Formats: sequence, C-alpha cells, structure tokens
Amino acid sequence: MHGVLNLPWWGYIVATLILTQITIIAVTVYLHRTQAHRAVDLHPAVSHFFRLWLWMTTGMETKHWTAIHRKHHAKVETPDDPHSPQVRGIWTVLWQGAELYRKESRNITTMDRYGEGTPDDWMEKNVYTAHSALGIMIMLGIDLVLFGPLGLSIWAVQMAWIPFFAAGVINGIAHYVGYRNFECQDASRNISPIGFFIGGEELHNNHHTYGTSAKFSVKWWEFDMGWLIIRILQFFGLANPKRVPPKAHLTHGKCAVDVETLKAILMNRFQIMARYSKDVIAPVLREERRRAGVAGSAIFRRMKTLLIREPSLVDDSERKQLNKVLADYGSLNVVYQYRLKLQNIWARSTASQKELVEALQDWCRQAEATGIEALRDFVQHLKAYVPKRA
Repeated sequence: MHGVLNLPWWGYIVATLILTQITIIAVTVYLHRTQAHRAVDLHPAVSHFFRLWLWMTTGMETKHWTAIHRKHHAKVETPDDPHSPQVRGIWTVLWQGAELYRKESRNITTMDRYGEGTPDDWMEKNVYTAHSALGIMIMLGIDLVLFGPLGLSIWAVQMAWIPFFAAGVINGIAHYVGYRNFECQDASRNISPIGFFIGGEELHNNHHTYGTSAKFSVKWWEFDMGWLIIRILQFFGLANPKRVPPKAHLTHGKCAVDVETLKAILMNRFQIMARYSKDVIAPVLREERRRAGVAGSAIFRRMKTLLIREPSLVDDSERKQLNKVLADYGSLNVVYQYRLKLQNIWARSTASQKELVEALQDWCRQAEATGIEALRDFVQHLKAYVPKRA
C-alpha cells in the first residue's frame, strides 16, 4: 500500500531530509535569527509559514523558544543557563536537551523576562499555543496520506529531529567540542565550517561572538545555509538582514593611533585578538619551542591553547601550568601580558574616549619598546585600522 507519492526507496530518504531541513531552516531563520536576536526582518507571510510549519513539526511555541535562548545568552555557562554542558554535563544536554527545554519553558519568570516581543496574535493564542498537539497530529496525517505506512516512520524522524539536533547537538556539542575562531567569554565552538546539515548552527562560536548578526559564517571557507536562505528571501524582497559581522578596514600608510583607530579596534576587537594570537603569540611560541628542543616540545603543545584562551575559561589547574611556563620563558610572558593589557583597554567601560585613546597609544609605545619583532609588526598593523565607511 502506497501513499499519494509512490517513491523508490531512496525517494523516501530524500523526502525525509527535505522535510527535516525545512524545519531546521524555520528554527535558525525564524526562531533564532529573527525572533531571538532581531537580526532579520522577515515578510509577514514568510514568518507565518515558519510558525505554521513549526507548529506541525515541533509543537513549540515561539515565545518559549525565544525566551529560553535569550536566557542562554544572558546566563551562558552559569548555573542559570538552561542547557550548558559545562554546568550540566555533555551527556545530559545531548540526550536530555528536550527535557531541559520543557522544564525551562514552565519557568514563568523566564518567559516574562526574556519572551518580550514575540507573536501574541489570535492565531498564537487560540491555535498554536492552545492546541500545540493538534499541529503534530495534522503532520502525521499529511505524512500518512503522502507516503502511506512509511509516513509513520518519516513522521517519527521529524518529531525527533529538533529535540536531538537543536536541543542536544547544538546546545551540547557546540559548547563542548569543535574549533574556535574567536575567544568570546563562553565555551562555544564551531562544530564544522560547513553549516549545512543543521542550517548554519554548526558555526556556534561565530554566533556567540556576534550574537546579533544574521550571518553566522565569518571566514571565507565557512558556509552558512541559513544565511543563504536569508539572501534568497532578500532577493525576492521577503527578508531584510539588519546586521552582519563587522569587517576590519585598513588605511595603508596610517601610522598614528587616534580616535579612528580606537573606534575600529572596539568594533573589530575579536578579529584583532584572533590576529594577535596568530601573528604574535604563535611565532613567539614556535621560537621558544625551537630553543627548548625535544625536551620542551610536549610542554608547548599543551600551552598553545592556554596562551590564547579567554582567561575566564582557564581553570585553576591549567592556570598553574600556564604560570609556570610563563615564568620560565620571558618572551612568551611578555606577549601574553600585552595581550591581557590590550583586552583591558576596551574593558574600561567608564573611561572617556580621550582616556582610551591615550591608553592605546601607551600600549603601542610600550609594545614597540619590547624589541619583540612580532609584537612590533602587530603594532604597525594595528595603527592602520579605521572604521568601516558608509
């Protein structure tokens, strides 16, 4: 017995992937980038399609998902984070992520504080919220009509897709394993540079660094499926991305630190610190490792990550190891301390613009005076930064 669509065996696999990918796109484009972070304006027709689809494939309420995600960013990696694997353990979040979501959705304080601005129209109140199970049953009926008895299996995969990949993989693995482009103040990771299977959410470190950006890819070799969908919708006048990650701009020949330099550095501080790690810490580390020979090689392999890691993410044991190495290798200690000093400049939230410019000028003068070539070259590069022109 077949449904309306009599497909070959592989056709059912393709159909399942298409249906689940629509759900992933609805989550990343509508719930995540549009609702939670206000990074995109969607045409009302597109927004309502995503709301309808999510009602049928997840039963989730827009306000619940949005509020929980906003709280995650506000309380990230703390006991108040609804789903941090650093606090609750990776296996708990990976396999019980959906239960953590349901538990937090019953927290009235979370909903009131973080759920502001989500849809509150007649459909939301009287259909999507009041009859959340009805949409799932409608999807089951559609699958059975289209695919026959196999529709039950396809429906089951649809129902498990978001609880596992969104609540488990993204919330769990993406805060536990992967690579980091930027040292933001949480444990977020990019699972893969190709953000296709889960809509670009694979680029989670990029997202946590630039939380209000509609685009998650940053490096030229990264791919964000959600951004591709947004661009397609934009082409047809159905979406308007409001923010993307900033890009550094350089004026060749500029050799003075001024207000323009300060503005550019504040805007691009994460890229600048990533460049500092690559152009200053890495070459000094290689030189010290070469001098240490085979005996010190293992030590420096362990230190590479700690030297560039956000200090708040370094535990006591790691800090002791790092301090011992810094005490033994002077040039490493110098470039590490100058990294912290540079970060402290933009952390001075109460300082005036004039004070910040003077602090940056002092940092550059002192850094050049160290005599470390990599640090001196970095200072020359830093002076060339200017804000992006309109």
